[in-house]
Amino acid sequence: MTPITDDELNVQQQLKQVLIEIRSLKEEVEVFNQKVEGFNQKFDSHQKATQWVVQLAFSLIAAATVTVIVSTVLGK
Repeated sequence: MTPITDDELNVQQQLKQVLIEIRSLKEEVEVFNQKVEGFNQKFDSHQKATQWVVQLAFSLIAAATVTVIVSTVLGK
């Protein structure tokens, strides 16, 4: 069995450090993904709420228009 050289020890230490950093990055990515998922849910809720507001506004405008037309026609 050949003895381990200083270069090999250095490479092993560097490899261990790289693995530690990769694990750390993996955890950070998982946290980021959770935050993005939360943001996407909030965005979806806001988008749906905006759509409802637009539909409500359109309905109110249509109802007001019909009311004005009917009152004008029946008033004469």
